[in-house]
Amino acid sequence: MCQRRGNERKLSKNIVAFIFARGGSKGVPGKNIRPIQGKPLIAHAIAAARNTPQISAVVVSTDDPAIAEVARAWGADVPFMRPADLAADDSPEWLAWRHALEQVQAARGPIDLFVSVPTVCPLRTSQDIARCIDRFEQGDADLVLTVVPARANPYYTLIEIDAADTPHLVKTPDTSLSGRQQAPKVYQIVAGCYVARPQFIMENMGIWSGRMRTVEIPEEHGVDIDTEMDFALAELLMARRVMAQPG
Repeated sequence: MCQRRGNERKLSKNIVAFIFARGGSKGVPGKNIRPIQGKPLIAHAIAAARNTPQISAVVVSTDDPAIAEVARAWGADVPFMRPADLAADDSPEWLAWRHALEQVQAARGPIDLFVSVPTVCPLRTSQDIARCIDRFEQGDADLVLTVVPARANPYYTLIEIDAADTPHLVKTPDTSLSGRQQAPKVYQIVAGCYVARPQFIMENMGIWSGRMRTVEIPEEHGVDIDTEMDFALAELLMARRVMAQPG
């Protein structure tokens, strides 16, 4: 497996980062190898994973030979190709997680922790990933994922419209709210990082099957690329980050 360069910390566990990148994106065609700030989108996920001290290897699961070639060029391991039936628009990614674990553990032995590092959050950092691993290792979770504060609030700004064309708040607060600040704080799940033990993934069928815990990351780190507008926003924020770096 691809070992992280410059990792001076002794790795006592086999913690493997998996990057799931299928070739059939519809919202932003070819997004996983589309350049953003001079590097393919997938390369940002690979770099974040490789620079996380706890991670011992980075594996990419893809059905697309072009993505596999790019992933290898940027330092990831691509030891298998994902079957087409696990890479369709409606294929549950959970099953791709299972397939990847089966392939890697059958070939190379047990994995202590599974870490998913999605390509779609290129502003997520290695520090964000490390915090998720550290939170998992507190011992009270089956799965840890990343969240950001939600901009829309179901107690104040999110509505449903009934059959009579009448709007209703999605969640009714216990008391009347005079401002958004009085509404209960809510969060949005973002695809920054997921951490779980392989056994939990193999024995269950989704993230809500066990005890979930969260790590809040900065809002800009959670920008999730699903549309061309998302891509433009991520590129703008990434350029700003580069400009802010010293030297």
